[in-house]
Amino acid sequence: MIEAPSLAGLDGITHRFFTRRGGVSSGLYSSLNCGYGSGDSPDNVRENRRRVAEIFGRSEPELLTLYQIHSTDVLTVGSERWTSPGAPRADALVTDRPDVVLGVMAADCAPVLFADPAAGVIGAAHAGWKGAFGGVLENTVEAMIRLGATRGNIVASLGPSISQRNYEVGPEFVERFTAADPGWARFFVPSAKPDHSMFDLPGLTVSRLEAAGIRAENLDICTYADEENFFSYRRTTHRQEPDYGRQISAIMLRES
Repeated sequence: MIEAPSLAGLDGITHRFFTRRGGVSSGLYSSLNCGYGSGDSPDNVRENRRRVAEIFGRSEPELLTLYQIHSTDVLTVGSERWTSPGAPRADALVTDRPDVVLGVMAADCAPVLFADPAAGVIGAAHAGWKGAFGGVLENTVEAMIRLGATRGNIVASLGPSISQRNYEVGPEFVERFTAADPGWARFFVPSAKPDHSMFDLPGLTVSRLEAAGIRAENLDICTYADEENFFSYRRTTHRQEPDYGRQISAIMLRES
């Protein structure tokens, strides 16, 4: 488990960026796979999620995650609860409730945890390139503000995700970004492959968070490079493996 320096000292906030260690799954999913969308045994996933919830002093049903679809949709959590599988489709969660853990899955995409300790509002977002491009981070900030958060008080931390040195993309990918904002060319550098580039997803993520007026931190941990500790969709694809696990990042308001 990893704690972000920017979030660790905040009153009333508990969070963790979990690694792939400490679970019961085996093989490709070894061992703390928390994704029901994988081909892992649902019983194993449920036990892994129970272990995550236990870190927060909660039961597994109080760990709320989403059916992530690479959207910009944000769900505000009130009194409603749901089970996974069967979760709502969205890519970020916010709440002002102290009795629930918000979690997002990732396996190269950017997991971002948010907190305004003064207002007692938290958030969690899954930002792959589509979500970061489309505005899921800004939408999460706006949803927190609607719950009473203040933009200048919100702190966000980007957890383990794929680094630029391991994220090669084609020319059409670069063109999509630079057409939307020519300034985004700074998130690409040439790769060894002709007409291809290396994409800085963490750089884009932190830039968009800071442009939204909040304090942002990047833990600078690459999921692709550290196989011992992290699942990676792109590493699995390069190896032509049939599936991959998902690690979870989670945050909770402590009851006063």
